[in-house]
Amino acid sequence: MNTNTTDTPAATEADTAQQAAQPRKRRMASEPKQAGDEAPKPTAGAKAEKPAKKERGPSKIAAVITLLEREQGATLAQMVEATGWLPHTTRAALTGLKKKGHTVTKDKRDDVTCYRIAKAGE
Repeated sequence: MNTNTTDTPAATEADTAQQAAQPRKRRMASEPKQAGDEAPKPTAGAKAEKPAKKERGPSKIAAVITLLEREQGATLAQMVEATGWLPHTTRAALTGLKKKGHTVTKDKRDDVTCYRIAKAGE
């Protein structure tokens, strides 16, 4: 005869009520994973090959620099048209260029602000 009481409905209900009375311990995101949760690490002799990276085309910031290096420079509208960025994003890119060491100058051309990267000898 089986003396295990978990097969009876009364024991199951009692176990469920007891489990419901005690709060479950929740694992927070900051807690380290348990040893069984990690994926197996590759052996020291095996090297995983990285997939070949796709070559990127010219970047938008490179297009902005090309426009700014012209002798006449570029207006904000020209840079927005070349990149597809919004005007505030384009101005932020100009600030980023300044932080990277480029000397960006502003001039007025026909009542429109024109930006330019100054050459080293200017």
